[in-house]
Amino acid sequence: MVENTSKENQTTITEFILLGFEHPPELWIPLFLLFFFVYIMTLAGNMTIVALVVTDRSLQTSMYIFLGNLSFLEMCYTSTILPRMLANIFRGNKAVTFNGCIIQLYCFSFLATAECYLLAVMAYDRYLAICKPLHYAIMMNAKMTIQLVAASWLCPVIVLTVLVVLVSGLTFCGPKEINHFFCDLSPVIHLSCTDIKGVLLTIFLMAIVDTFPPFLFTMLSYVFIIATILRMPSAKDRQKAFSTCSSHLTVVTLFYGTLITVYALPQTDRFRDLNKICSLFYTILTPLANPIIYSLRNKQVKDALIRAFGKGKMYVGR
Repeated sequence: MVENTSKENQTTITEFILLGFEHPPELWIPLFLLFFFVYIMTLAGNMTIVALVVTDRSLQTSMYIFLGNLSFLEMCYTSTILPRMLANIFRGNKAVTFNGCIIQLYCFSFLATAECYLLAVMAYDRYLAICKPLHYAIMMNAKMTIQLVAASWLCPVIVLTVLVVLVSGLTFCGPKEINHFFCDLSPVIHLSCTDIKGVLLTIFLMAIVDTFPPFLFTMLSYVFIIATILRMPSAKDRQKAFSTCSSHLTVVTLFYGTLITVYALPQTDRFRDLNKICSLFYTILTPLANPIIYSLRNKQVKDALIRAFGKGKMYVGR
């Protein structure tokens, strides 16, 4: 009887409820319009960066190829979360199907890990450009650029494979309320009625093996970069060198700063709202900020935008 009841309970979990942020019903329209605007601007900004890298020859270097990949990743990243969030706000229904939630979890985990690797690759590119300028053209050639881009997208497959194996072994008997605005890994697996101690340990070890190295590599790259810049005798040279990596450093700080805060906070009711606010930064606001940071702080991107705008005006004038 217990087994039958267990099986029956398991089959009843066909959906989860994303509790999201608590807000009065009258705020659903302003919230929907706000997040819809953020989504459109995120897609437009990152799509512009990708289009510039593809069409403008001056941006077809390793640094900007990596940037184009980052912008493409950010479009995918925000598209795993915001459309579902917008649909839930618009319908006033916070339900998400079990399969839809698990797919969102897989996609988000894959893309977040890919971003860690891609940021590490971009940091390595800036390290070579500033610390090894005479060897940069030889070491960061077209073949190496393609290999690093491919590695950034392929390495997270390990994470995805492990997650598929781990989550597929869990059973969910209820409750089904997820106190978050998307299907993040920790809130989801804590709803399982299976013993998750082994799962949590595996995820912890996986994070150390697969995501800590790119973070450490990124930090070490900037230690060497900053040390090299400080040793430059000319203030003009220091400013020029720092300007080539300031945009990337800002993005790294935003991404890792909020990400570490989220996973360092205790998973308790007291910190849950703060956890969701920090998650909002690295999942939604960082993808929006990235193209703004690169377009405002990078002269070559600004010049490419001006050229593209000029060509557009000429085309319309005809």
